[in-house]
Amino acid sequence: MNVMAKAEKKISSAFIYFFGSFGGILFGYDIGVMTGALPFLQADWHLENAASLVGWITSAVMFGVIFGGALAGQLSDKFGRRKMILMSAIVFMVFSVLSGVSPDMGETSAYYLIIVRMLLGLAVGAASALVPAYMSEMAPASARGRLSGLNQTMIVSGMLLSYVVDFLLKDLPGEWAWRLMLGLAAVPALILFLGVLRLPESPRFLLRKGDEAQARRVLTYIRKNPAEIDQELASIKETAKEERQANSKTSWSTLFSSKYRYLVIAGVGVAAFQQFQGANAIFYYIPLIVQKATGQAASSNLMWPIVQGVILVIGSLVYMWIADKFNRRTLLMVGGAVMGLSFILPAIINWMMPNMNPMTIVVFLCIYVAFYSFTWAPLTWVLVGEIFPLAIRGRASGLASSFNWIGSWLVGLIFPIMTASMPQEAVFAIFGVICILGVIFVKTCVPETRGHTLEEIEEQGTNRGRVKASNPEN
Repeated sequence: MNVMAKAEKKISSAFIYFFGSFGGILFGYDIGVMTGALPFLQADWHLENAASLVGWITSAVMFGVIFGGALAGQLSDKFGRRKMILMSAIVFMVFSVLSGVSPDMGETSAYYLIIVRMLLGLAVGAASALVPAYMSEMAPASARGRLSGLNQTMIVSGMLLSYVVDFLLKDLPGEWAWRLMLGLAAVPALILFLGVLRLPESPRFLLRKGDEAQARRVLTYIRKNPAEIDQELASIKETAKEERQANSKTSWSTLFSSKYRYLVIAGVGVAAFQQFQGANAIFYYIPLIVQKATGQAASSNLMWPIVQGVILVIGSLVYMWIADKFNRRTLLMVGGAVMGLSFILPAIINWMMPNMNPMTIVVFLCIYVAFYSFTWAPLTWVLVGEIFPLAIRGRASGLASSFNWIGSWLVGLIFPIMTASMPQEAVFAIFGVICILGVIFVKTCVPETRGHTLEEIEEQGTNRGRVKASNPEN
């Protein structure tokens, strides 16, 4: 035991936070990798006119994510955050390799790849749920905001990494290019697995299992002040007690009681709007978008995803700088308005000037990505983490996450089908209208959470419920 403790004490807090958030790399890589792989896959399997199959292959991961996050949350309460992250890394490695070695059997191959990517999505969903939970339980309260930003930076860095890998492999023979792009996702999964092997379990999980001595030992790795450790242990115990009491008194119907309905609609609505605004249409299909706009082969347009990835990484850093300087609602409304105009203006310009430079739409998409990267992308999860009272937090957060993943899956699925049946300027204009509706929703339905305690936010919901109850016609 003493030898183990000495070995564990060599783990630095920087190492813990880095590999604790490294799961975001996996999530980001798999969001982005199909962007470059899809043009080669389409050509290799002759899927150029199979819009629905292309949509399913691309969005299959997100379909799996819908279930992976919920499943991992349940299992991590039983087996621990660390063990489930390790298991997710193994599943990710296995199904990444199986994606890369997909058999070439005509249309049957497409169905094989769809199923494999759905199973891969279970690991992606688990990582996306477990990593923020682990980080929040390991980080000191004063650093949780910055470390939340670190997780977002890891995700977009994973996307950028996948775009760079796609670009470097684009000159290989078509069949080898897409297979390696998908298969190499196993490499960051292996790095995550090896890193997490050295990570300790979270103190909160250890306390739930009654191992206070080990929980205290873990806290000594990441806290310097013994008094702070004692205070945090007491706080974790009290919070766990409150959560047990809250969970025993609530059900799904509680979410829609007059006291909480306002806050649930606000949090779930923001999570849903984030995806239905169409961001993933750009992240998944930018080479095909450029191909349709310019006539150039999609496989020769793999520099554009790198541009988008760089914008996303810069935007995540900008968010970390401005996060606590502006109100959440202000950033969401400004970001949503610019995003909406970035989608709608190309359709208007194309209608007024039919000979518009086809690259105009790509320039506007870059503007969209820039504003999305430091507003709706990170702030959605900040707001969801702040807006739900303790009594309903678990169920409401899960509901918000489910709506978000469903939106991500549907956008990835229907975008190629929509662009096959109408001009893509019109498709983006539809997403632009959804962005504007999101702005209206934030203005009318979402409370400000910056600078407010959870109790103050809950009081807003209670007051709104009283007003609705006394004025039922409203």
